[in-house]
Amino acid sequence: MPHAVVLLSGGLDSATCLALAREQGFDITALSFDYGQRHNAELAASQRVAAAFGVRDHRVMRLDLGLIGGSALTDKDIAVPEEASEGIPVTYVPARNTVFLAFALGLAEVTHAQDIFIGVNAVDYSGYPDCRPEFIDAFTTLANLATKVGVEGDRMRIQTPLIALSKADIIRTGLRLGLDYSLTVSCYQADEDGRACGRCDSCRLRRQGFLDAGVADPTRYVNAL
Repeated sequence: MPHAVVLLSGGLDSATCLALAREQGFDITALSFDYGQRHNAELAASQRVAAAFGVRDHRVMRLDLGLIGGSALTDKDIAVPEEASEGIPVTYVPARNTVFLAFALGLAEVTHAQDIFIGVNAVDYSGYPDCRPEFIDAFTTLANLATKVGVEGDRMRIQTPLIALSKADIIRTGLRLGLDYSLTVSCYQADEDGRACGRCDSCRLRRQGFLDAGVADPTRYVNAL
């Protein structure tokens, strides 16, 4: 089988991305990051999702983006907003997808994978600049200039199967592939038991996605909504 590296945060989008990579027949190395985020509930979710899809090679890399700061997801002194706001929100982690893709690129070379899957979305998302098609195109160019694989004539591909889908369409896709969304955690400030706050931007987008898809929301919330 062809090999792929799948970035797996444990959230709804990345889990759907993994399910799609599996459907396409890829042997998968799942890559998650312990990067100094506010909670580890998503990391626990990534382990559940990887196990559910029989991923034998699931790696967790540790780095501390909190040393850079500048984000509510890595600095507990910055509050996670619970109301919609304009512009790029404080939950944006500076250069996060660039850093994650760089690590995935190195891992892809070592594992002889020419495909990297990332669950970025440019429709129902929070306005992060590193979720746009322009960013993915630019990183693909970099990947093929900066790697042994690219220099020797093969192509590294950054696969973004969710980039043009609504959240509802992403959910419908995952359900078609047998993904149990109760395994996933998307909340920016989930509690120690993995229960979602129901108020942050990520929770709002996720909840609306299930409403628009016309299916029950399996998310566990701290308080009933």
